[in-house]
Amino acid sequence: MLTEETVTNALKAVKYPGYSRDIVSFGLVKSVAAKQGAVSVMLQLTSGNSQIAEQLKADCERTLKSLPEVKLAHVEVKLPAGPAGAAGAPSPWANQGKVPGINRLVAVASGKGGVGKSTCSVNLACAFQQLGARVGLLDCDIYGPSIPLMMGIRQRPTISAQEKMVPPTNHGVKLMSMGFLLDGDQPVIWRGPMIMKTIQQFFSSVEWGELDYLLVDLPPGTGDAQLSLCQTVPLDGGVIVTTPQEASLGVVRKGIAMFNKVNVPILGIVEDLWSRGWPQRSGAAKNSVPRRNPDRHPNPHRGRPGGAGGGLLSDGFKRTGVHPNRRDSAASYWMTGRYDKFGKQPSKPLAAL
Repeated sequence: MLTEETVTNALKAVKYPGYSRDIVSFGLVKSVAAKQGAVSVMLQLTSGNSQIAEQLKADCERTLKSLPEVKLAHVEVKLPAGPAGAAGAPSPWANQGKVPGINRLVAVASGKGGVGKSTCSVNLACAFQQLGARVGLLDCDIYGPSIPLMMGIRQRPTISAQEKMVPPTNHGVKLMSMGFLLDGDQPVIWRGPMIMKTIQQFFSSVEWGELDYLLVDLPPGTGDAQLSLCQTVPLDGGVIVTTPQEASLGVVRKGIAMFNKVNVPILGIVEDLWSRGWPQRSGAAKNSVPRRNPDRHPNPHRGRPGGAGGGLLSDGFKRTGVHPNRRDSAASYWMTGRYDKFGKQPSKPLAAL
């Protein structure tokens, strides 16, 4: 079983450059976290030698990856603060780096849970693939990954000769999700730093190859996962998903504001389930399950493209100078649970989004 004690004992094999003593006995290991195959270690050096820091980082990562139960390993080496550090804080986007081989990177987000972000991500990925594009889909919902279910695949990624994970493929789309690395209903009980490092390694430790589009399915909220993504890679844009209800719109506005703060352009707004009611149960009385009729709603604009809901959001963008967002009912599917069919005949309006 992988424990913090096991990790600490393994780090005793790492010697400080030029000395016979190890980094543990020197007291350089300040924190160790180990959970479900992921390891995070933080070292605090007393000298500002960046070459020693790079060597220790490489030695520690190599030692940790040699442990049989370690799937992900992250080592952070902190140098002592110099006089220049007090002059001004470094930019939080200084470590952004474009992923080699990926032409466009688009996030699908909302801020609100249960509005159809993963549904939209899957449909967009399959639609782009049907148009002949090379597509990847990254599930950044670490706590509740759903892309494996929606894409109909449960397969662990293989390891390449370069010691990178090779993403499994289904319906012509390359996929990566925390769900591929877990067993059954095993929960992920991690703190924020572990989430951040995992998302970073989904880019640096995955062999995506050449892609025209990499779509990123973000979890609800505006927290660690969203911030980590924006700080790790430069996003080409974001797609916002909402439902017509004010309970969704109020939270979605916060998600839009987050993208504005980190200078990510909004490519479009998808108003999901705007014209659908409850599905009729088989064998039930004709009117036992009410079906919503948008034309008879007290608010005749609710549930129509350009009316209340997504229309109000996009109208607000027009007033602030953001390019008008096109909404189309074909961009929203009524989910039946058979997600694998969406790869066969994507609608043209959805693919054009």
